[in-house]
Amino acid sequence: MKIPLCSPVSFATLVLALAAGALSARADVSLPAIFSDHMVLQSDVRVPVWGTASPGEKITVDFAGQSVATTAAGDGTWQVAFARLATSPTARSLTIKGNNTITIQDVLVGEVWLGSGQSNMAMTVNRAKNYEAEKGAANFPLIRHFKEESPNADSPQSTSKGRWVLCTPDSVGTFSAALYFFGRELHPTLSVPVGLINSSVGGTPIEAWIAADAQKNSKEIQAAIAALPPAPPTADAALNPPTAAPKTAANEKQKNAQKTAKATKATASRSTTGGLFNGKIAPLIPYAIRGILWYQGEANTTAAKASLYEHQLALLVRDWRTRWGTEPPFAWVQLPNFVGAGRDWPIVREAMLKTLALPKTGMAITIDVGEANDIHPKDKQTVGHRLAQWALGSVYAQKVAATSGPLPAGHEIRGREMILRFRHTEGGLVAQGGPLTGFVVAGADRRWSPAQARLVGNTVVISAPDVPAPVAARYAWENFPTCNLYNGAGLPASPFRTDDWK
Repeated sequence: MKIPLCSPVSFATLVLALAAGALSARADVSLPAIFSDHMVLQSDVRVPVWGTASPGEKITVDFAGQSVATTAAGDGTWQVAFARLATSPTARSLTIKGNNTITIQDVLVGEVWLGSGQSNMAMTVNRAKNYEAEKGAANFPLIRHFKEESPNADSPQSTSKGRWVLCTPDSVGTFSAALYFFGRELHPTLSVPVGLINSSVGGTPIEAWIAADAQKNSKEIQAAIAALPPAPPTADAALNPPTAAPKTAANEKQKNAQKTAKATKATASRSTTGGLFNGKIAPLIPYAIRGILWYQGEANTTAAKASLYEHQLALLVRDWRTRWGTEPPFAWVQLPNFVGAGRDWPIVREAMLKTLALPKTGMAITIDVGEANDIHPKDKQTVGHRLAQWALGSVYAQKVAATSGPLPAGHEIRGREMILRFRHTEGGLVAQGGPLTGFVVAGADRRWSPAQARLVGNTVVISAPDVPAPVAARYAWENFPTCNLYNGAGLPASPFRTDDWK
């Protein structure tokens, strides 16, 4: 069969059309996925908008009566910023014009929070307690959730994947439970739209979420990273081993080996130093946010990693703040009570407590809402509530019963007794549910004995008959402790110790 040749005219027309199409494709203005329909912009701060276009292309961005313009740089990147935007629940359009026009619909202005971490941040509402009741009540179209779906990456990325979803009974099941219950309290209290950005991955260690160059330049961290043991097949699964006995048939062994190899490869990928920062945090910077919530630590409770966590968490907070160019308030969820055989949860909890020394930080103490044999406790309502109490009181200057449970504030020794002082004792210290328990005491011999404890005002006085000269005390210093010290606002005290013994 003969194929007819194009005439000179038609061939030239075709070439021009292809060239024009290629030019148009190169010239199209584009934005990260975080800028999309139903988005929430942060109120009362500078609001950056950025993307790519052809080098030298003129870009104009319009929203809420503001119009800002710029020219794409030589590498095609561009960025503008709106001045402070007033809170608004009214749906409006954001328009970006270059050689093409993008119109983003249903844009609100309110409070935006980023949530990150591993599986307990990723855990969805449909896995939390009382899901059916929560689902039926979840009619909050002014609460929006964006799930960052980009994978890990070898270098910092500028594009992202995901979409904004309105909170309805049909959609809420896919939202991060901790973020949703947090946002659900902010929304009616502040009477503002709330945007929740969820960038989390189960089974991942903190070192995957910190930029590699920041870790490389940290003297405290760098030496220890090189000596870390290989990650287990899946960090969360390793903490929850299957109860069924393994099958011994040859084909089952082969299948299990293949599954293990696949899981090991996937976990190694997720655990790459800085990989999740590159893929799932860098694309979000510098999106305007009010604050950051962190829910992670389980994967760092191994003996090799736990002692490093206080340096890592502090570095993550400082580095993310530096890269955002602001100092957003930053809070985390302290690890709850969990059996965790072979793991060192108290050291990671202590690291979280120590990191409160950084300014504008907070911590939801959850030593009373864990589950002995489930690393994913279903009570995310309490987690969200305690994070919200901190945010409402500390960030938004609202009147709340307390922003934290009791935290250690020093001690003194008087003869056979130790007097432990606390801050955040709002309403007075309380032994909830019975006699005060959870304390141990030791002398210079470093032998720990259960302590008799009593409340004296806003102090706890402890002693033990076989410790005539106490030098150190600990509270709730176990993976799954029995403890009951609270403040009058109903918030539990953080586990702590007065010593630094290994």
